Amino acid sequence: MMPPEQEIGTPSRIPVLNRSENVTVHAEPTRCEFVDHTSNANATFEVHTTERGPTVPCRRHPVPRKTLQPVTLKFEDVGYSIKVPTADGSCLSPPEPKPDRVVLNGVTGLVYPGELMAMLGPSGSGKTTLLTALAGRLPGKISGSITYNGQPFTGSIKRKTGFVSQDDVLYPHLTVVETLTYAGMLRLPNTLTKQEKINQAEAVIQELGLTRCRNNIIGGPLLRGVSGGERKRVSIGHEMLVNPSLLLLDEPTSGLDSTTAQKIIATLQGLARGGRTVIATIHQPSSRLYRMFDKVVVLSEGCPIYCGSASWVTEYFRSIGFATGENVNPADFLLDLANGIAPDIKQEDHQHEGPGRPESNDQNSVKQSLVSSYKKNIYHRLKSEILQNCIETNAASKSSCRSNEKQWSTTWWEQFMVLLKRGLKERKHESFSGLRIFQVMSVAVLAGLLWWHSSISHIQDQIGLLFFFSIFWGFFPLFNAIFTFPQERSMLVKERSSGMYRLSSYFFARMAGDLPMELVLPTTFVVVTYWMGGLRPSPINFINTLLVILFNVLVSQGLGLALGAVLMDVKQATTLASVIMLTFLLAGGYYIEHIPPFMTWLKYISLSYYCYKLLLGVQYTEHDYYDCGEGAVCRVLDYPAVKHMGPEHKGYAVLTLTLMLVGYRLVAYMALRKRSPH
Repeated sequence: MMPPEQEIGTPSRIPVLNRSENVTVHAEPTRCEFVDHTSNANATFEVHTTERGPTVPCRRHPVPRKTLQPVTLKFEDVGYSIKVPTADGSCLSPPEPKPDRVVLNGVTGLVYPGELMAMLGPSGSGKTTLLTALAGRLPGKISGSITYNGQPFTGSIKRKTGFVSQDDVLYPHLTVVETLTYAGMLRLPNTLTKQEKINQAEAVIQELGLTRCRNNIIGGPLLRGVSGGERKRVSIGHEMLVNPSLLLLDEPTSGLDSTTAQKIIATLQGLARGGRTVIATIHQPSSRLYRMFDKVVVLSEGCPIYCGSASWVTEYFRSIGFATGENVNPADFLLDLANGIAPDIKQEDHQHEGPGRPESNDQNSVKQSLVSSYKKNIYHRLKSEILQNCIETNAASKSSCRSNEKQWSTTWWEQFMVLLKRGLKERKHESFSGLRIFQVMSVAVLAGLLWWHSSISHIQDQIGLLFFFSIFWGFFPLFNAIFTFPQERSMLVKERSSGMYRLSSYFFARMAGDLPMELVLPTTFVVVTYWMGGLRPSPINFINTLLVILFNVLVSQGLGLALGAVLMDVKQATTLASVIMLTFLLAGGYYIEHIPPFMTWLKYISLSYYCYKLLLGVQYTEHDYYDCGEGAVCRVLDYPAVKHMGPEHKGYAVLTLTLMLVGYRLVAYMALRKRSPH
């Protein structure tokens, strides 16, 4: 059953697709035929703009084997407020609380499958907030009602929804084909084979016109890659892999030239014609872009002033006294009205002013007049249309509720393996960068030359080299690990919000992927410095020393991960890490032996202390002696600096570092879980 006509809005709209149904629709820009690939039957759409409009073939958009399930989106009286920080008051009077800031106020609308809706309004009008609310990603309490086929937002709807943010959150070192292939591996169901998922990614690349740049890297601010339009299409393709029934985009044309913006909107229009519900926020579209929209919602300071057909905008506002010239871009006209700027009217036209136009052209008066006219002329008709549509959507929603879909498209192990491969490919450029290799190798060679062939007779020099091992490979991995989660926060939030993978699979893949990249450089460092420094040449001693250093690297890295995950701010985490490591350095047992009793506890939480203790225990035994002057020899273990550390108690140090290794990573995981969307 087709939905009822909208009295103010589009004269007819594209209905929900049936498997074998030919539907004639009067909508926007061209007349075309479209073959629906979501079923075995054909669905023909005739789209008219003018009586003499040409007929052109619509673009065919690939759809996975999963059948598209159309979604009718209804939002009624949506409201959202945020708390404003209280101003500081004087010491004589308490601070006065500020009222909550209203971001959205009574926004109502209805979007059917096959329609492309644009949200217009000036900056700060609430477009992005409304779009985020429709995507089910807005934190806090939302008043009103948002339903999808008559049902609230659920995990099933979440998997049918694609959300493209304004900022293209993509890995810069991956190519276009790698980005979409890894996304397909994670998001497409495991009922498809690996080759079928790869084929689906290739089909999306071809359909979005990305074949020319398929092997180019995405790039970033400091890395040249694909163009802005191509990057935006990659973001859209990232969501199109799962064939979403509902596609929401925040400023998809932001920062693009007019030709590229038109290609993006034409792509969205073609996706809508495939039976999807497409909603996008647009800041200031050109007249060519505006003619591609089926519906528009215009917001002014969070309040709607229009919701309906894009082609009926000028007629509606003329009927309430806000007429405009024939050659004016409708989008510019709407933005002026949303800002409270009424169009100029000639004196001879004053008698034709509608009843809704205020006598004063004050911006607040114009906005209040537009909101009042919306409530009087559009709001009740929208509510009536939504009410009539409920009967049709109830049957579809009940059947969808009975479907028992799994929470995750792929298994934990599949997610782990894909994330591990993607992480290794993306981070190898950073971990093995020329700058980092130069940094480590230069320090290794310098240390080897300074301690060149030191002997046990110079015991103080040798234990100084061992302490340098512990502090350098405590500082270096710590400050590298701090950047891990703050830098990947936007990507983690985006992919977790889309339900791509479990947090545990991401975390363990990240830990496993870091092992080869974080342990190669310290291994090379020890190989160079150990033999140049003249330490005990026994292979067993060398291997044990290397294992202690690598153990220390992992513990230090865990501390950096925990600080980054808890604070999620690089500057704050770096500052705190500097204080912590300097404390560990001073309490590490090399600079001071007689720590005051009330400060002794510091050394027991210092990872440098335990690493230094193990290095001494590995390097020296009770059979080692050094020249203590005047021809006398003394045991190394009796040397004051060594004896104070107690190198014979190695088991206690290993156990403590193991607890730190697990504990720091557990803290990092819990911090991520607390911040991660569920």
